Amino acid sequence: MQVRFFAGAAEAAGMEATSVDGVATASALLARLGEGNERLAAVLRVSTLLADGARVADPSASLEGVACVDVLPPFAGG
Repeated sequence: MQVRFFAGAAEAAGMEATSVDGVATASALLARLGEGNERLAAVLRVSTLLADGARVADPSASLEGVACVDVLPPFAGG
């Protein structure tokens, strides 16, 4: 699946997108993405995930058949 990083997540990842295969759940995806990059892992812990445009609220949610996951870190606003 394609994973797209936005704002601070892209900065922490050092890229705007990557491809990841072989992950079954949202929590497994987060673990894979954060491996070896503690800064990204910290951002992932507070980010919202969208799987094909739908918010992933449950870390154990299946990602089977998902083509794209967006990683949206918290945004400051006012």
